[in-house]
Amino acid sequence: MSKGILLSGGIDSIALAYWQRPSIALTINYGQAPAKAEILASTAIAKALNIAHYIIEVDCSSLGSGDLLNQEALSLSPSPEWWPYRNQLLITLACMKGIALGVSELITGSVKSDGFHKDGTPEFYELINNLMVYQEGGIKVHSPCIGMTSVELVKQSAIPDSVLYWAHSCHTGNVPCGHCRGCNKYRQVMHELQTLKSA
Repeated sequence: MSKGILLSGGIDSIALAYWQRPSIALTINYGQAPAKAEILASTAIAKALNIAHYIIEVDCSSLGSGDLLNQEALSLSPSPEWWPYRNQLLITLACMKGIALGVSELITGSVKSDGFHKDGTPEFYELINNLMVYQEGGIKVHSPCIGMTSVELVKQSAIPDSVLYWAHSCHTGNVPCGHCRGCNKYRQVMHELQTLKSA
């Protein structure tokens, strides 16, 4: 049985992959605008770490909303990039593929700031883990970095800057827009890391 990672190609999932070194990585094109760049970043890190990499293609764009589709967010959205039940969807799809690959544990790169969304909280991961473990296959699901900031995760992982720069964090497309929440987070994390190094 193997450890798998839900690898989006963003800062957090790349740093988690470098730290945990799972044997299987699963990247999902679910119809999001930056899918191509996310797949390129995920493929690069998986190749560098010699992790078996699987890309799942399931177009769920008709079910999404917000920046990830370059659309207006729903009225109840807690943030511009919110996509209803996205983490639940991605974890389910990853486990559907993972069960055939012998994955016994799926890790995700959710960090402390993701608690802004219900599906980025410790409570969510406890619930989704119980649900997946209950079903055939018994795949465990958790986020080892749920109590960390992105900066703390990067420091813990000891990932080199040259690898971290592969990350794609933009929510709106395959080229960073420079102003979405994903791009702002990338810029802030990189600034904090450089400040720490120069202190």
